[in-house]
Amino acid sequence: MTTASSQGEIVVGLDIGTTKVCAVVGEVSEDGITILGVGMVPCRGLRKGIVANIDWTVRSIRDAVESAQTMAGVEIRTVYAGVAGSHIRSQASDGVAAIAGGEVTRGDVERVLEGARAIPVDADRQILHVLPREYMVDSQDGIRDPIGMSGVRLGARVNLVTAASSCVQNVVRCAERCGLSVADVVLQPLASAEAVLSDDEKEIGVAVVDIGGGTTDILLYVDGGISHTSVIPVGGNNITSDIAAGLRTPMAEADRLKRLSGCALGRMVADDEEIEVPGVGGHLPRRCARRVLSDIIEPRVEEIFAVIRKRIEDTGMLEQLSAGVVLTGGAVLLSGVTEFAEEILGMPVRVGMPVGVKGITQLVHGPEYATGVGLVKFGAHAMFDAALITTPKPPKVQRDPRPALHLQEATMAQVPPGGFWSWLKAAF
Repeated sequence: MTTASSQGEIVVGLDIGTTKVCAVVGEVSEDGITILGVGMVPCRGLRKGIVANIDWTVRSIRDAVESAQTMAGVEIRTVYAGVAGSHIRSQASDGVAAIAGGEVTRGDVERVLEGARAIPVDADRQILHVLPREYMVDSQDGIRDPIGMSGVRLGARVNLVTAASSCVQNVVRCAERCGLSVADVVLQPLASAEAVLSDDEKEIGVAVVDIGGGTTDILLYVDGGISHTSVIPVGGNNITSDIAAGLRTPMAEADRLKRLSGCALGRMVADDEEIEVPGVGGHLPRRCARRVLSDIIEPRVEEIFAVIRKRIEDTGMLEQLSAGVVLTGGAVLLSGVTEFAEEILGMPVRVGMPVGVKGITQLVHGPEYATGVGLVKFGAHAMFDAALITTPKPPKVQRDPRPALHLQEATMAQVPPGGFWSWLKAAF
């Protein structure tokens, strides 16, 4: 097995979810991102996106990473880890800074973003991301990238994403106990959006809804920038629990029935279809109508999307989401979810698949891989930004303040030894 350094720039995304841990290995080059390996294993160490059992989580991370590095043929040392959960919060902030040299530089942008994050934060919380919505140069607003513009004052409107410090540290500690170094901790819906959205969707307004096992994450893009993010502590595990209770079957069998025979819309199921329900506690399996399973699933899915619509309406941005909703996460693989979501949300809905990568893309072609691929893309952007900062600027060409003198010297260099008058006589 080769080391990552001998293979070039290797970026690894580690999606630590409530029901699974997914490690995605990508190689970053001038041609883009190439997927080299994927490892996915079940996880029981998290509850609603928050680490509840360190040992179980560490075991799942280790298994997923070993599987990914075996497939990729590289040694994984550093990862970009995703974080989610109901402890995630978002709030707006503004920043202002003077433009040092009359022209906006990257340093000016960093200073104005640093000023925007200088707000009081509870002692048990930390700022995860400073997400710019727009910049202002003097009296001009609505600027996406102010670098190179002339002015005297630079302003920024941003969204600050904060998280509980203990929850973030638990994720980092789990990775470190597996011998990994965490390069950065990234909000999972932000990573998912990086993997599945197009620039056009961000421009005209879109909502990314990541329905995982324990949580449902919402991220809104308006006018090309992130305008809101929130987390709902409900996910696919709630549907599984309803099936287990309603059909009196073990949780593992309920999850299998949900994936293989579940449907979110009862009218899409024929009346004569039947399924076999395993018993619990030694009871024999029994047959029942598939419509019964659908009748259990439909109310919970309706509740999830009703809460999603209410969250979006509370932001006042429902009418600005012209591109509709993009669904990601393993729970959206349930049959009928897209059609049901369009009815409740009242806007176009599609399932988001990871795009913009090469390599063994068939292994990450699914909404459940969106966060892992997005973490790789996030890491690639972070490496690119770091390279821009460390690359020295080319020296400026010093213009001679006396060009006429050089012209005179160049002219006199052509004068023959006979003197100026001899040269002038010969010229005419």
